[in-house]
Amino acid sequence: MPGPQPLSLSLLALAAVCLASPVAFGGRVDRAPRTVPSVFFVAKSENRNQVHYGIRLDEECGPSGDSPVFAYWRMFERGPFATEPLLSREVPAYGLAGQQTLQRTEEGSRIVVALRAMPRRPIVIDTAAIGSGCTAKATAPIHGISAVLASVFVQLRWPFGVTYLMLSGRAPDGREVRERLVD
Repeated sequence: MPGPQPLSLSLLALAAVCLASPVAFGGRVDRAPRTVPSVFFVAKSENRNQVHYGIRLDEECGPSGDSPVFAYWRMFERGPFATEPLLSREVPAYGLAGQQTLQRTEEGSRIVVALRAMPRRPIVIDTAAIGSGCTAKATAPIHGISAVLASVFVQLRWPFGVTYLMLSGRAPDGREVRERLVD
C-alpha cells in the first residue's frame, strides 16, 4: 500500500484559502482568479475525514477551465487544515462522473455535476459576483425539493459496501431537509 502522498503547491495554496473562506453551504472569496474551496462535502461513518468539492473561478466569478469542479480530502483526523488529493482507487467512490457548464452570464454561471456514487442525482453549482467577491452554492433534489446541498453522509457497511447515503441541505424556505438513499 502506498504511503502518504506529498502535498503539491496547489493543495498548499488551497489549504491557505480554506483558512480564510467560509465552508458551510458554499463559500465566498474575493474576486480575481479564485477558488471556492468547499461548495459541499461528503462525510463518512468511518472517521472524521471529509471529501470536499470546490470550484475554480475566473475574474468574473465564472467557472475556470473545462473541469472547474474538483474533489480533495480534508484530513480532520490529522488536523484542521490537513488536505490530501483523492487517490485513484478512491475516484470510483468520491470522484465526479461528469461536469458541464450550462449557463454563463454577467450575473453568474451554472455548472451541473454528478458524483460517481450518485450519477442519476445531478448537482447544480451556481456562481455569482457579489460586491467585490465571488460566491458558489450547490443545489440538488432532496425529497423532491430543489435544496441548497450542504453534505452527503455515507454510512459504511462492514467489511465492505454502503448501507445508505444521507443528503442534507436547506429548502428555499430555510428549513433543513434530509433524504436517505438506500440501494
